[in-house]
Amino acid sequence: MSDFAELVARAVTPGMDRAAREAVYAVVREAVQRLQEREATSAGDQRFAYQQHLIEETIRDVEADVARFEALRKLDEALAAQTAAHSSTARRR
Repeated sequence: MSDFAELVARAVTPGMDRAAREAVYAVVREAVQRLQEREATSAGDQRFAYQQHLIEETIRDVEADVARFEALRKLDEALAAQTAAHSSTARRR
């Protein structure tokens, strides 16, 4: 994982709701925009397009990681509930 992606991933936690994660992404986009302005990178510059692509790709990757984490958490909860139900049924017999 690149340093940039790691930084974004550390700023976002699976416990955050979608709005909070979007707020972090907005800050990231704004910071990169300020950096591009400071470097006088114009929209026609290939570096500009590449940087924009990296930002969106990183956000997509972080969102995929959050979705994967949530799915695994829900599977763990379902397994625990199933195990508890099975064990209480087995005790009644």
